[in-house]
Amino acid sequence: MKIIGLAGLGTMGSGIAQVFAEKGYTVIGMEPTEELLKKGNKRIDSSLDRKVQKGKMTVDEKAKVLSNITFTTSLNELANAEFFIEAVSENYDLKANLFKELDGIIKPDVIFATNTSSISITKLAANTKRAEKFIGMHFFNPVPVMKLVEVVRGIATNDETVNTVISLAKELEKTPIEVNDFPGFVSNRVLMPMINEAIFAYMEGVGTPEAIDSVMKLGMNHPMGPLELADFIGLDVCLDILEVLYEGFRDPKYRPCPILRKLVNAGYLGRKTGRGFYTYG
Repeated sequence: MKIIGLAGLGTMGSGIAQVFAEKGYTVIGMEPTEELLKKGNKRIDSSLDRKVQKGKMTVDEKAKVLSNITFTTSLNELANAEFFIEAVSENYDLKANLFKELDGIIKPDVIFATNTSSISITKLAANTKRAEKFIGMHFFNPVPVMKLVEVVRGIATNDETVNTVISLAKELEKTPIEVNDFPGFVSNRVLMPMINEAIFAYMEGVGTPEAIDSVMKLGMNHPMGPLELADFIGLDVCLDILEVLYEGFRDPKYRPCPILRKLVNAGYLGRKTGRGFYTYG
C-alpha cells in the first residue's frame, strides 16, 4: 500500500497529506476547484517551511515531500488509490455523496477511511458496498504535531480493516486508540459539552472569555482555554459537532448555546475569519 487517495485539502486534509507524504507515500489530493487546490498546496508548503526554519527538515527534504503529492480536481484520478481517506467538511450529505461516487471508482478491496470528528461511521458506510472495509480514522489538528488518531469501528467494520488502520497510524508515528461508533466518539463527546458550557457561562455573564479561559488554563492545567480552543477549531465546526451530538442522543445537555449559533450566522468563525470569541490580527 503506497498510493493514498485523499479527498479534501482543508486544514485537516492538508495535514493528513503532509504526514503521509513525509513517510514516502504517494498522495493524490483532490479538491473540486483549482482555487481550493491552491489553498491546500499553500497550507502544506507553509507547514513544511516552518519545519525547515526550525531545522527539522532540509530544503531538499521539503522538495521531496512535495513531489510525493499530486493535486487534482478529478475524482477519477483517485481510481488507483490503495487506501482512501476522506477529509471534506463535517457535513453528512457531502460525505455520503462523495462515498457513493467513489465506491464505483476506487477498487472494491480498498479500505475507505473517514476523518469525520462526530458523524456515524455506520451511517456513512451504508453509502458504499464495502461496509466491512469502512472505518473512522480521526486525526487531530494540527495533524503533523498531534499524536492521537481515533480509530472508529462501524457496526460492520472487520478486524482486518481495524488492524490495517492501526498499523498505518503507527507507521505515521501516531498513537491509535480504538473506539466504537457513537455520536462524537470519545474525543468530541467529552470536549464539545465542555466548550458549550463555557459558551453558556460567557452568555450568562459569569465571566469574560479571558476570565473563563484563564480559569481553565490555570486551575485545570489546560494548555488552551475552551473559548480559545473553539476559535482554533472553528465555531462552525463546533456547532456542526454539537448538532450531531444533540440529534444522535436527543439529550438537551448537548443543545448548542444560542450565542454560538449567532456567531456562526454572523460569519464569526474564529481564527480562520479573524473573529470569534476573540479578535485576531
